[in-house]
Amino acid sequence: MKRYKQIDYSYQPESYWEDSTVLQALLRDVKGVQRRKMIIDYYENEEIDQLGDTFLQAKLSDDERKRLGLIHPSFMGGEYLPDCDTDETEIARIELRSTLADVISIRAKRDGSEYHYSVLDEHGDTYSLFTQTSEDTFNLDELVDFIDYSEQIGGWSGGLSLSYNNANAEGGMDRESLEEFTTISSEIYPQLEEHYQNVFADWVAEEKEEEEVAL
Repeated sequence: MKRYKQIDYSYQPESYWEDSTVLQALLRDVKGVQRRKMIIDYYENEEIDQLGDTFLQAKLSDDERKRLGLIHPSFMGGEYLPDCDTDETEIARIELRSTLADVISIRAKRDGSEYHYSVLDEHGDTYSLFTQTSEDTFNLDELVDFIDYSEQIGGWSGGLSLSYNNANAEGGMDRESLEEFTTISSEIYPQLEEHYQNVFADWVAEEKEEEEVAL
């Protein structure tokens, strides 16, 4: 996959568990898409103390999830992800602009001298991973490779990065309308989202170039 000049792909965190900012600590392992957005908004407006404790929890009870779902189905996005195991944390996530705001969680677990990786979603799908273990934390370049070359078993081509866009494009949607369908981000790797914004922009431009050649 292409690398972009403005991004430091050598960046490597010393630990997946060391929060470098207050916001990172607040967001750690919070599952819900909408709750994460609310935390960010309240924090950036210096109003985080006004956000109820329920919204700051890593996970919600069944009753709390049901109450949120009554607001809008998108409030369920991410809330049904499996809990993190002991010594496990989310290192990146893929959020889809689907009806239910589906989330795919990329996780690392410390086991002795190694990190073990997993990919989980809210539907129990299984994934083929580019690598399952590492002795050190990923640098950004390695995380991008992990995302690009891991895939949902029985899913579409394009790895975890482009497969969801490709699926919708094959269903008849034009690429331009899908440019922001998939968001890939990480509190640990600040430039991960920027990298994939460039990837999706190139994916859209590729279709336009093909259309121009066909004319």
